[in-house]
Amino acid sequence: MKSFSLHIAIFCLLISMGCSDQKKPDKNTITIGNKKKEKKVESTNSSSVPIMLDNKGIGPIKSVTFDEKINQDLADKGAQLFKSKCVACHKATQKFIGPPMVGIYEKRSPEWVMNMIMNPDEMLKKDPVAIALLKEYNNTIMLDQNISEDEARAMAEWFRTLTD
Repeated sequence: MKSFSLHIAIFCLLISMGCSDQKKPDKNTITIGNKKKEKKVESTNSSSVPIMLDNKGIGPIKSVTFDEKINQDLADKGAQLFKSKCVACHKATQKFIGPPMVGIYEKRSPEWVMNMIMNPDEMLKKDPVAIALLKEYNNTIMLDQNISEDEARAMAEWFRTLTD
């Protein structure tokens, strides 16, 4: 019984430890359709995790181009996948055990996001942003959910629909 209580206490402690939702100032670009849009990200970030839109991460995804219009069917599939595989550690619009997904493309490239979803073990060992996130989130590792490229792409599409 003491062991169970200790696990519950540790879990509650991890949940209650929060970090700032603010961002660092940076100029970046994101590709939507055939257009590259420059996006200025204004912030005062106390986080030690860098904003790196040019980092594609480590994994099979080398290039992602979003259509200008959101594919709602694909986004709906992504929302369902997120709810079934990710909500134990992530909330769409707020910090939890892991980072929120809202505004993710202001901080990370779509390739990085998909590689992190599909290849978290290697990313957490070798990618500087993933390593920084691991430290910021109290060394709570992201588990490999065996998500396919099509499933990761669906979730990536859904992330585009999220707003604060």
